[in-house]
Amino acid sequence: MKVPLFASDNDPGSDFSALLRRVGLDPFQAPAGPAANLAPHATTVLAVRFADGVVMAGDRRATMGNRISNREMEKVVPADRHSGVAISGTAGVAMDMIKLFQLQLEHYEKLDGRPISLEGKANQLSQMVRANLGAAMQGLVVVPIFAGYDSLRSTGRLWDFDITGGRYEEREFVATGSGGGPASTVLKVGYRLGLASDEAIELACRALWEAAEVDSATGGPDALRGIYPVVATITADGWQRITDDVLATVFTAIADGQRARGSAS
Repeated sequence: MKVPLFASDNDPGSDFSALLRRVGLDPFQAPAGPAANLAPHATTVLAVRFADGVVMAGDRRATMGNRISNREMEKVVPADRHSGVAISGTAGVAMDMIKLFQLQLEHYEKLDGRPISLEGKANQLSQMVRANLGAAMQGLVVVPIFAGYDSLRSTGRLWDFDITGGRYEEREFVATGSGGGPASTVLKVGYRLGLASDEAIELACRALWEAAEVDSATGGPDALRGIYPVVATITADGWQRITDDVLATVFTAIADGQRARGSAS
């Protein structure tokens, strides 16, 4: 394979997606036809700030119309050691976008010799969402959440996006997807400044539980199959996924609380 060379006035620099376009490959070329009707969609994802960083969470269900196309999709993944991406929207396009985003962050770090800033990462993802606008206008929408630990400010930060690539930093929490409305309500009622890690995890799980109660596209915990939402914390120590054993305990406590309230009424 021959390494491409560029003149100084045409050098894509550390922008990996620009490099692909220079060699004739468009990573977000809009597909033809009504593909949106046949594509699996990811649904509810959220992020919450707590005292030491952020919690990201997402259910595991992917839908295709009125069908459940996948019960074990992972919608929350690390972008690098100190940041993560959660996706809702067209699953295939979103997963390709995440892979390219991860590669671009690694590409930048190798060229520049240092990681890009957290806000710079959000800007890069914003450009990728904007590049997908043509496909989004055909129904293949991708709406991510980006969050991470900002080592320059020693705090967790989080952003949501619209289909045009607009990015908006949120102070406390954010939820998106088909169950984003009820999840946001639970987060708004339960959030307070200075949450501990276990409190933020419980709040994120409760938000997904309530979203699954009212939104058919959002999957709740499946104890029979051992399938639980993806939940992870991002702190100064980096990305850490919460184990299913811990999540099983959290959801059991939520279910017990629901039963207790039901019997009391």
